Amino acid sequence: MLANPTNSLAEGERTEMRVRTASTKVTEAEFAELDAFASQRGQSVSEWIRQTILAEARSQNNTATTAHLFTELVGIQLLLINTLGPLILGERMTADHLNAILRQVQSTKGRKAQELLAKRLNAKE
Repeated sequence: MLANPTNSLAEGERTEMRVRTASTKVTEAEFAELDAFASQRGQSVSEWIRQTILAEARSQNNTATTAHLFTELVGIQLLLINTLGPLILGERMTADHLNAILRQVQSTKGRKAQELLAKRLNAKE
């Protein structure tokens, strides 16, 4: 009796047949390294490679969102740096002053975020 590959699927869930091959050549030493790594996870080399490559490709879809979120975090940091100091020192902040700070943050957060990322990339090299 042949095993039904769809038995493990949830009710109503369908699977698409894998009909394409994406391949690469590796050395014996590289394959041994990949095999050991996949075995530690209870997977075949091909299944581990498939999952790893797809995860990487799919994570690239989130790059724009990640960059936007990082830029907004930098904006929050700039806002806090420019407002908390004077407030902690007991200075009053007028609405005009706060609006000026908000405009400055909006106009500089993108550039500052890019500078921070470039600095981190250079530090890794």
